[in-house]
Amino acid sequence: MINSNAISLYEPINQLKTVGDNIWIVDAPVVQMSIFAGIYLPFPTRMTIIRLKNDDLWIHSPTLLTDNLKEEIDQLGQVRHLISPNKLHYTHIPYWAKVYPDAISWASWGVEKRAKQNHIPIKFEKKLEDSVPWQQEIKQHHLRGNFLEEVLFFHPLSKTLILTDLIENFELHKVSKWLHIPFKLAGNADPDGKMPLDLRFTFFGHKARLNKALEQMLMWNPESIIIAHGRWYQQNGSAELKRAFRWLKNF
Repeated sequence: MINSNAISLYEPINQLKTVGDNIWIVDAPVVQMSIFAGIYLPFPTRMTIIRLKNDDLWIHSPTLLTDNLKEEIDQLGQVRHLISPNKLHYTHIPYWAKVYPDAISWASWGVEKRAKQNHIPIKFEKKLEDSVPWQQEIKQHHLRGNFLEEVLFFHPLSKTLILTDLIENFELHKVSKWLHIPFKLAGNADPDGKMPLDLRFTFFGHKARLNKALEQMLMWNPESIIIAHGRWYQQNGSAELKRAFRWLKNF
């Protein structure tokens, strides 16, 4: 396991940051991400919060909930939906569900099995494959590979695309020099962040699904793209998508 100090955070952490109308992000502490064969790399993390028209709050990939952050969030509205966008992003949901007992936890494909394997007690009330109450305000698309399914979301009001691991974009000046090589090899180094190479392999045989997902994202025509790991894109979203997925032509 690599020391978390090997990567700089997107300060300030555990505080609301406005993205647009009724949408915020929270940059969070580093997590240790399992790569392979017991090797872990430090990843900065980020969650997204959207306030729906009825003042319900939709929480994408919940991160560490501190007392101060809770106070900020409670001023926005009522936490109602806790979203696991893929089976790698769920570990903080049990605590959020305890703090907000009226919230609904939404499961992505495979997350319940993974949580059980990792001995993390968690209860999901609903699945993202079910009918969702936010469909008029947040659009979504399911992309399933051999290892995981990621649910892509789009917030039309702010023209924001919300991804999790489909694009990672680590700024090399924020990480230790010895991490430059693995990030460059993985293809997830800023300014050319993309889907990391190991995740691409898990979509082998599903190029048509990837193309369909890219087509849908481009049809949404996002201005900004929020990602869970690394620098997110505040402008030129569609152009960034074309750049980040150009590898797909030869996949």
